[in-house]
Amino acid sequence: MNSKIHIMGAAGSGTTTLGNSLANVLPYTHLDTDDYFWKTKFTEQRSTLERQEMLKEDLSRDDQCILTGAVAGWGNCFVPYFNLVIFLWIPSEVRLARLQEREIERYGNAVSPSGSRYEESQVFLKWASLYDHAGMEVRSKALHEQWMAELSCPLLRIEGDYSIEERVAKVMNYLNRNNSSQI
Repeated sequence: MNSKIHIMGAAGSGTTTLGNSLANVLPYTHLDTDDYFWKTKFTEQRSTLERQEMLKEDLSRDDQCILTGAVAGWGNCFVPYFNLVIFLWIPSEVRLARLQEREIERYGNAVSPSGSRYEESQVFLKWASLYDHAGMEVRSKALHEQWMAELSCPLLRIEGDYSIEERVAKVMNYLNRNNSSQI
C-alpha cells in the first residue's frame, strides 16, 4: 500500500522527533525536509529544483514514509503524495526555549555571545520567533494555514505542549479510529 504522512509545524515544534518515534512503531521510512533543503546543513541551501528532484525520487521509492519538516513554499508539487498531514503547534515560548537549548546542544560555546556562531544563532532564533505572527513571506503559521486549507487529504492537528508519548498516542488513536484506510 502506498502511504505518505507529512508532519509539519514551526521550527522546534517537534516534527522530526514525532516522525522518528512513529517510524519506530509503524513500518514507515522517515524522511526529513532538512536533508533535501540544505546542501551544507543549516548553511547552504540547495536549489528548489534539486531538492524537488531528490525528494521526488525518495517519495517514489518508498511506499510507506513519513516526511517531517515543511515543504510549503517550495514543495507544493508533493501535496498529491500525502495521505495524511499532521500539523504540530506548541506555544511560542516553549518552542523558542527548545530551539535555544538545541542550539547549545549542537554548537556548545560557539553560540555564546563571544562564540563563532553567535550571530548566526541569533539570526536563526529571531527568524524562528516570527512564526506565529509573520505573514506569508516566511515560514509562518499564516503560510502553513493557507497551505493546509488547500489540502485534499485528511489533516490531524495536534496543538499544545504534549509529550512525545502523548503525540504518538494521538496519531495512533487517529489511525485506529480511521482504520488506517486513509493511509
